Amino acid sequence: MMILSFGFFLLCFVAIGVASVLVHSKTNSDYLLAGNDVKPWLVALSAVATNNSGYMFVGLIGYAYLSGLHAAWLMVGWIIGDFFISFAVHKRLREKTEDTGALSFAGVLSRWHGNEQKILRFIGGLITLAFLGTYAGAQLNAGSKALHVLFGWDYQLGAIIGAIIVVLYCFAGGLRASIWTDAAQSFVMFAAMALMCVMIILQAGGIGEFGSNLTAVSPTFMDIFPSDKQFGPLMFIMGWMFAGIGVVGQPHIMVRFMAMDEAKSMTRVRMYYYSWYVGFSILCVCTGLAARLLIPETANFDSELALPTLAQQLLHPVFAGLVLAGLFAATMSTADSQILSCTAAITRDLRQGKPMNYLLTKLATVGITATALVIALYGSESVFTLVVVAWAALACAFGPLLIVNALGGKAGEKTGLFMMAVGLASMAAWRYGGYSDSVYEVMPGMIAGLLAYGVCAAMSKVLSPHKS
Repeated sequence: MMILSFGFFLLCFVAIGVASVLVHSKTNSDYLLAGNDVKPWLVALSAVATNNSGYMFVGLIGYAYLSGLHAAWLMVGWIIGDFFISFAVHKRLREKTEDTGALSFAGVLSRWHGNEQKILRFIGGLITLAFLGTYAGAQLNAGSKALHVLFGWDYQLGAIIGAIIVVLYCFAGGLRASIWTDAAQSFVMFAAMALMCVMIILQAGGIGEFGSNLTAVSPTFMDIFPSDKQFGPLMFIMGWMFAGIGVVGQPHIMVRFMAMDEAKSMTRVRMYYYSWYVGFSILCVCTGLAARLLIPETANFDSELALPTLAQQLLHPVFAGLVLAGLFAATMSTADSQILSCTAAITRDLRQGKPMNYLLTKLATVGITATALVIALYGSESVFTLVVVAWAALACAFGPLLIVNALGGKAGEKTGLFMMAVGLASMAAWRYGGYSDSVYEVMPGMIAGLLAYGVCAAMSKVLSPHKS
């Protein structure tokens, strides 16, 4: 029964995505940017589903299970950073997408000031491929973990199923298919998390018992602020605020805002997006905390499997299938977006915008999906680790440059490349130095990238004072 329920919801997602072929046109613009005519509510729900991926369903719940209440600061900081940066960047990005006619994220960045910065575009395409490909592999890995727990299937089978489904509807309708399925998946994701959260709290004895039992887990489990961070709780929270700001460096999310029908729709998009986002984040953290009461920590238990394990133990098979479909939907809603952004990178950015046959563009999607599947099958890192590293790298490479451009700065190609290099190097050095547990590496990486622009601007004034 559980398998039938799971299969039913997956077939619904595939059908919705494939149905987009009825309204799409056979052009690269429609395939990669949905014709720039996506309605605000679809943009918002799709962006939420893409952002709230296997990282939320698997990684964040697992982190809350291990760390306790202070895990909530990951999402508090993230949402605050995401919210404030949206006022500076998103509308300008949509305007520049229309002005430049670019079909990829790196393409817009490279044409922001008119003349195309070819080297920057090529390097941006390579960065997109490297880190979004890894990121997509992490999403397929998250889905395979869930299927392993619930059905006892081989770890690899879930990743293979997810890859096949993503190819089916992305090949049919491109970004439009991705956005349509994302919207449907966001409803299933929210319903699945709400159901699990309520059931776990009831199983734990209700709200009163739930709170008192959590305080008994460990002396620090329900501490509001973390006490074990090298640079203190404020810097820990600030690090995750920069993670939220770093959303502007994520091609697979920002392409949704590039595809919205018009720039002035951003106000409505923001209202839908953050309302849904806040609710979903609260449910995730509560579920992770509650899971600790029902599944005591042991040396052999993988905390990233808390949600599927509890679904199997507490729910009727039909509803357990719903929860698993919600988890699988979360992984697919992000993986499909990342694969399409990689498609844009390889067919547009690496070719410097030269036209490519529509069919070849679609075939590139198949090849990239196969690569992501290989990463999922043979990668050894946890979902949480793969995601936070890929997110940080993209945020530090692209985020500072996009922020500077959106705020009216004029970063030339050499300056842009220098900002990207400094941001990535600083992020990697911070992580390699072992400071990431205390302050997420997005913060030092993005600050370094912004400072690099300041250094270049100051040097330009010194060397060419007559231009100031």
